[in-house]
Amino acid sequence: MDDMALPVSAADKLSSAIQKTQAGLKPRRRGLWLTLAVALVVVLVSGGIVGYRLLFAPLYKTAFLIDAAGGDLPSVVEALTAVAGNSGERDSQSLRSFGGECGAEDNTTRLVGFGTGNQEEIAEAARSVRQGAKATLQRGILEAVGDFTTPLALKAKQVNRIIVVTRHGEDACDTDSAFVRAQIRDRVATAGLKIEFRFVGYQVEDTRGLTDLAASLQTQEPAFATSPDELRRHLDWFANVEPVLRSSQSVVNVLNPAVEKLNTATTAIRNGRFDVADAALTDARDAVVDLEIEDLDSRIGSSADAVRLRDKAVRLRTLQTEVVAAAGTLIGSARSGEDLTDPLAGYSRAADAYNAEAGTMTKALTDLRALGPGGRR
Repeated sequence: MDDMALPVSAADKLSSAIQKTQAGLKPRRRGLWLTLAVALVVVLVSGGIVGYRLLFAPLYKTAFLIDAAGGDLPSVVEALTAVAGNSGERDSQSLRSFGGECGAEDNTTRLVGFGTGNQEEIAEAARSVRQGAKATLQRGILEAVGDFTTPLALKAKQVNRIIVVTRHGEDACDTDSAFVRAQIRDRVATAGLKIEFRFVGYQVEDTRGLTDLAASLQTQEPAFATSPDELRRHLDWFANVEPVLRSSQSVVNVLNPAVEKLNTATTAIRNGRFDVADAALTDARDAVVDLEIEDLDSRIGSSADAVRLRDKAVRLRTLQTEVVAAAGTLIGSARSGEDLTDPLAGYSRAADAYNAEAGTMTKALTDLRALGPGGRR
């Protein structure tokens, strides 16, 4: 789970040492020593909290928010259960439902708090949801945003997001749509986090309200489904496929510019501009995609596409490393006044291999993206 008790063995040892030392101190000195010791304990425990939060912070935090007000709730539960169970190993997930009487405290309920490895808990909680009276969409979203800011909650390393599955385009308790949208935007701003929204409308008769809400939050257009199969595909796309695309695209976006700079560095070498070549080499060495590949590693159990793109991303990183090494050899040879025929040929081979793999990676991403809701590009 997100919130775990920290080991305090270091603080315990320090406290024991304090007690032994205090026995031989005069009262005033003992008080001063105790004040100092307490301050040290606070520093030690606080440092442990910071280290813990950095080490165990999830890559993604995904809040599922489902509509329990009327309609085909069993299909929503079935789709959610399948999709949540297919998530990445490092994803932290939560579940909240909405639907009930206007103004009632229980018209939205947090069913499962954020945590990793809680797929079965989410499935069981979803199956226990009972249908409510009215679609309290506004309060459901407001409280879902608040779930990200509970005390000691771990921040996501990459993405915070709320995936809303609803059969209603508007809030049933407030007919002022503009006011509802403003309230949600204000709550997101107050949270102090970047939270992405994804909306899946299921059997929604009037799609304009949900489309306008998504636009006001500056997020993607909702995906609308009319059948259970379509609902599951859309939900799986946002929950599991989109993160694979995002991390894979980030690998390309980071590594490609670095290699392009190295290509310009070869021209700089011919002109004797070793400062330009060295700067390009430094930038290329600093192009790190470890976090993105870590995310892809955590998703290889979700689909064949995840495995394929992870393998391509790892291959691209390896080839970029070879390009950097070849560029370093080329720059070193040029600075020493050596013949550049072989070093230049070695660099060209490495660059060509990288560019070829980058091309296949880009095509794979384009093809997969075209399969998303509405063929988004």
